[in-house]
Amino acid sequence: MREIFSEELKNLHVRFSEMGMLVNEAVYNSVKAFVNHDRELALEVIQNDEAINEREVDIEKRSFEMIALQQPVTSDLRRIVTIMKASSDLERMGDHAVSIAKSTIRVKGKTRVPEIEEDIANMADIVKQMVEAVLKAYVQKNDQQARKIAQQDQQVNAAFQTIYDKCIAEMQRDPQTVIGSTDYLLVGTYLERVGDYVTNICEWIVYLNTNKLIELNTNNQEKM
Repeated sequence: MREIFSEELKNLHVRFSEMGMLVNEAVYNSVKAFVNHDRELALEVIQNDEAINEREVDIEKRSFEMIALQQPVTSDLRRIVTIMKASSDLERMGDHAVSIAKSTIRVKGKTRVPEIEEDIANMADIVKQMVEAVLKAYVQKNDQQARKIAQQDQQVNAAFQTIYDKCIAEMQRDPQTVIGSTDYLLVGTYLERVGDYVTNICEWIVYLNTNKLIELNTNNQEKM
């Protein structure tokens, strides 16, 4: 019976990792589509979101079944809860990728500002590295690395502030860029939120190893 449970738990880990890779690809492609004005790639991101949603539902279903039927011990229950919570964060990250893709379609043909688009691309690179790193930290159960990754969110916030300041200045300088700059702000906000969700996953990794939920980047105050 224990061997069956261990195999199911291993399978759950694999499904979560695969979902993480899908989300990372969605975030990367959504920004690539936005910066390159690639409508087709944006539509692909939107269409592929269904697969991410299905993964999240499947993981949740399997998790509840394992809890109900296997009655796992505390340490195993903590692993299952971590996967459930973190997969929910991944699903929301996928939603933000879709929002970025929709912005690509919406601003098609509008006045663009290459300098701000470059800033958005650089911000996306930071976020992409965070997503890849947090998935690796999860697989390795490395809570120390998770704490370091969470600190990178400060870079994301700083990048968003730069984009925000430039967008406001650009809208004041040239009214024709108002629509495009508004979407730049939205895309920057979506990326900033993805960074927040990565931090959430970092917190779940710490919880997995320490049985303590703490708010990273907020003076490490314990939540429970």
